[in-house]
Amino acid sequence: MNTAIILAAGRGTRMKAEMNKQYLLLKGRPIIAHTIDVFEKSPLIDEIILVINKNDIEVCKKNILEKYKFKKVKKVIIGGKERQRSVYNGILAVNEEAEIILIHDGARPIVSEQIIERCTNGAKEHGAVSAGVPIKETIKIMKADRFVDFTPKRENVWITQTPQAFKTETIKKAHEIAIEENILGTDDAMLIEYMGEKVKMVEGDYENIKITTPEDLMTVEAILSHKRG
Repeated sequence: MNTAIILAAGRGTRMKAEMNKQYLLLKGRPIIAHTIDVFEKSPLIDEIILVINKNDIEVCKKNILEKYKFKKVKKVIIGGKERQRSVYNGILAVNEEAEIILIHDGARPIVSEQIIERCTNGAKEHGAVSAGVPIKETIKIMKADRFVDFTPKRENVWITQTPQAFKTETIKKAHEIAIEENILGTDDAMLIEYMGEKVKMVEGDYENIKITTPEDLMTVEAILSHKRG
C-alpha cells in the first residue's frame, strides 16, 4: 500500500493574495485540486492524506472535497506551525498498512505519473528518494564575505523537488529523531541524511514547478496551455 501526503497548510505570503495560494484558480480549478487529481488518478497511490491550514477548513470542504469528490482522500489533517510538523501530522494519520509514503507540495500541480512511479519504485529499492533535476547554470559556493569559495561540478548539483518518497518506518523514525533532537530541516530528505541514511535522487521534471509567486502561477498556466494544445 502506498500513501501520498499532500501538503497545503502554508499561507503562501509571497503570492500577495488574500487567500491561501492553494485555492487560487489555475485554469478554472484551485491549484490544490490539480495536484490531488494527479495522485487520485495514479494506479500506484492507494490513499491520500491532505494536510491543510486550520483557517482553511471550510474552503477546503466546500471548494475541494465536496466539489471534486476525490475518492482517495481518506483524511484531512490540520498542519503545524512549521512544514516539518505538518508532515509529521500527516505521517501519524497514514494507514498502518502503508509501505511507502510519498510527500508532495500541494503547490506543485504539474507533477506527472512518471515522477510518481520513479519515486515509488525508488523508495522500494533504496528506502529514501527525492525527485529532482540537474542545474543548468554554473553555481558558485561563497564564503561569508561573498568571495567565491569554490565552483562545484554542475553534474553533481541538483534542484530538489517533490515528491520525496520513503519506506514508512524510515521516514517516521527520521521525524521522531528530529523531534527528540530539535532538528528542523527544509525538506524531509534532510532528516534522513541527518539520521545517517542515504537519499537517492531520481529524475523529476523542469516543469514540476512549485507555485510560490504570481510569476510562477503565470508560468504554470502557460505550461498547461501548451500541454493542452
